[in-house]
Amino acid sequence: MNTSVASRAPAHVHSLSPYQPGKPVSELARETGIPEAEIVKLASNENPFGMSPKAGAAAVAALEEGGRYPDGNAFALKAALARKYGVDMTQLVIGNGSNDVLEIATQAFLSPGASAVFAQYSFAVYPLATIARGARCIQVPARNYGHDLDAMRTAIDQSTRIVFIANPNNPTGTFLPGDRIEAFLAQVPQDVLVVLDEAYTEFLSMELRYDAIGWIARFPNLLVSRTLCKAYGLAGLRLGYGVAHPEVADLMNRVRQPFNASCVAQAAAVAALEDQDFVEKVAENNRQGMAQLTAAFAELGLEWIPSFGNFVTVRVGDGARVDQSLLAQGVIVRPIAGYGLPEWLRVSIGLPEENARFIAALRRALA
Repeated sequence: MNTSVASRAPAHVHSLSPYQPGKPVSELARETGIPEAEIVKLASNENPFGMSPKAGAAAVAALEEGGRYPDGNAFALKAALARKYGVDMTQLVIGNGSNDVLEIATQAFLSPGASAVFAQYSFAVYPLATIARGARCIQVPARNYGHDLDAMRTAIDQSTRIVFIANPNNPTGTFLPGDRIEAFLAQVPQDVLVVLDEAYTEFLSMELRYDAIGWIARFPNLLVSRTLCKAYGLAGLRLGYGVAHPEVADLMNRVRQPFNASCVAQAAAVAALEDQDFVEKVAENNRQGMAQLTAAFAELGLEWIPSFGNFVTVRVGDGARVDQSLLAQGVIVRPIAGYGLPEWLRVSIGLPEENARFIAALRRALA
């Protein structure tokens, strides 16, 4: 009997569904005829200011070297991160976005027969990356749309090699205080890697922040994953990084794709890390925008999940219908039925005028 090459792919690959990104502005413009300039996209937790001017200038300058391979070891970027966080360069793993760092961690530590633990309603890449390695997913029911650390600790078994924790969590925006995560780390077996995904940490208020990177000296099984795609505005260039014990970072760098961070992304990242004024402007806009949206939700009698990221998840009833109405009005948000939340929409915080456009469109959609 003849068989196709596709039929020879592992069963766990066939079981995967591709990650569904937010709808691009250009696609909605083609579908509706609405000019791109009139479309508001609040679907992908992007920075409404884009990248800082300093990062943009560095990116343009780096294009002159676009005909050469980038520094595969990202020396300048690692040096900047090492200075910023007081770590050794051997503790760093550079990724094509923090999504890449998560994938690299699963490459290094998961295999068929192993398992990864993560929470219900947490980032879709955790199960995707786990299944792609032929490993087993242990999804722990959420508590108030966030992580139940006690239940996650109980769920760890002899096969578990990774535990994923997103803090703040995407797509629900929930947050765990640092002392609770620190206590969890003290209870986890030392041969289980805890991946602390902090893609939205720059949006936390100062009183909520904690030094996860400082914990690595006591917990060598901790990997802290962060990104420059959100608060730093490098989503289109894709740049993330992980900080870990040197032995963990070494294993991850062995399986990391060569040249996974372009010369343009590396140059922009070094400049972005030095532009703290820009990050503070972004965080302040986020605080004001969050208040703007949640005040409107309260006025409309809608339930929302208190969020600590640069987005908020709101319950609108028939999420698919409301989403279609918003799209017809030129407003893109993120339906999250794929996360098991069909009545909810995730909305990124935009500029004040973008938030106002969404609020007006939402009123019409609900009417």
